[in-house]
Amino acid sequence: MRTAQTIQPFGAPPAAVGRRAYGFRFQAMSSACEIRLEGGDETALAAAAQRAIDEVHRIERKYSRYRDDSIVSRINAAAGSAEAVEVDAETAALLAFAGELHAASDGLFDITSGVLRRAWDFRVARLPELSALAAQLALIGWPMVEIAGERVRLPHAGMELDFGGFGKEYAADRAATLLIAAGLKHGFVNLGGDIRLLGPRADGTPWRFGIAHPRAPGATIASVEMAAGALATSGDYERFFEHHGRRYCHILDPRSGWPVHAWASISVTAPACLAAGALSTIAMLKGEQALEFLATRGATFLALDTRLRSFSHGLEPPFSSHPAGVPQ
Repeated sequence: MRTAQTIQPFGAPPAAVGRRAYGFRFQAMSSACEIRLEGGDETALAAAAQRAIDEVHRIERKYSRYRDDSIVSRINAAAGSAEAVEVDAETAALLAFAGELHAASDGLFDITSGVLRRAWDFRVARLPELSALAAQLALIGWPMVEIAGERVRLPHAGMELDFGGFGKEYAADRAATLLIAAGLKHGFVNLGGDIRLLGPRADGTPWRFGIAHPRAPGATIASVEMAAGALATSGDYERFFEHHGRRYCHILDPRSGWPVHAWASISVTAPACLAAGALSTIAMLKGEQALEFLATRGATFLALDTRLRSFSHGLEPPFSSHPAGVPQ
C-alpha cells in the first residue's frame, strides 16, 4: 500500500499562462494521480486538493483487498463461516451498485470474480492449468452473496469480494464532489486515467485529454475535449502477456475465466466516473456485442478493436502526439 504524501503544486505550463493552473500529484491505488485546479489562490487550492486526496486515501484504506484491516478483507476472511459481517451505509450502497452492474451486464460484471487472479499470473507468459481455473470458477457468482440489510456473508470458503472494478472511479467522483462543495468550479481529478471534471478551464474553454494508444506505450491515439462529466478507458494493454502470438489481458470473463479478446480499448464519457468506468468495463466484457450494448445505453464512446479500427459515437478519433492523459 502507498501512503498519503505531502503534495506540492506545480505551476501552469506556458500554454496556460494567465489561467494559473495548479497540479497536485500523488500516488494512490497503485496509480499515478493528479488533481488539476484553476481559478483561485494557490494556498486555498492546495488545501482543498489535500482534502480531496485524503478522501481518495480513505477509500483506498477502507476497500483495498491488500489491507487486512479493510472491510473487504474482513468480509473475505469470514467466507465459508456462519458469520455475516456488518457493513456501514457507504459499503451497503456500493454493494447495491455492484448488484445493479451485475444485472445490467447479464452477469459479466461480477465483483466475486477477482479470485481468478489465483489462476492467472500476468507476470509470466504461461496459461493457467484448466483444473486451477475450474476451482476458481466454482467460487464466482454474485447471486451467491448473502446480503441482509447491512450484513454480508460469503457462503463458501475461498470466495472473495473485490471492489477493484469501480474503486478508483468511486474515489474520483468523491474527490470531485468535495472540491465542488468547496466552491471550486475549474479543474479535474485524474486517478490513473479515470477522470472526473469539476468544470471547464477558468477562461471557459474545455480541457483536452489524450486517450492512450493501446499498442504504443506513452503515446495517444485520440483526444477528447470536455468541460464537464467524466472519462474512463478500459483496455487490454494495462496487464497482459503474449503466448504463441495471442494477447492475454487482465480483463477476465467470469463465465469462462478467460481474457476478453475483441477490443484493444474502449473509452466512455458519462456524467460520473462510476458510470463511465462501468460502461467501458462491461463493454469490454461484452465482446462482439459491445457496440450494441453501448448504443442501448446512449453512451458517448470511442472503441478500438485489436486491428485499431475505431468505432465511435460522440467522440471523434483525431490522432495526436501529446502524452496520454495530459490536458492541453
